[in-house]
Amino acid sequence: MAKNTNDNDLSKKLAKEKEIKQEITRINGFLKEIEPKIKKGVKSLIDNVAYMAVTLRELRDDINQEGVITEYQNGENQFGTKKSPKVEIYNTMVKNYTSSFKTLLDLLPKNKEQIIDDGFEEFVESK
Repeated sequence: MAKNTNDNDLSKKLAKEKEIKQEITRINGFLKEIEPKIKKGVKSLIDNVAYMAVTLRELRDDINQEGVITEYQNGENQFGTKKSPKVEIYNTMVKNYTSSFKTLLDLLPKNKEQIIDDGFEEFVESK
């Protein structure tokens, strides 16, 4: 049974890594106008933004499935409800994602007027 669980965990991990790589490719696609030296310098930021995008989708799916409120029990007779820890993580991460993504977009040359579809609006509207 433990081997099956480990195989499932490994499969999920590999699937997430694949999604992150796809997200990195997507992000690099609209950051192609950034100088290569600068892009190399912000590689870890790009990696983190990609990780956050994938993790936010996972959290959103979990929250949709489990709800935003969780029940808890403190002691024998004390029960209650509170905001789901996943909601708190989601809220914090979406702020960090937005800030980090803006940092990347600010690296784009300013002399061209262009609209970049980073998928963020679609992401927020799908909540």
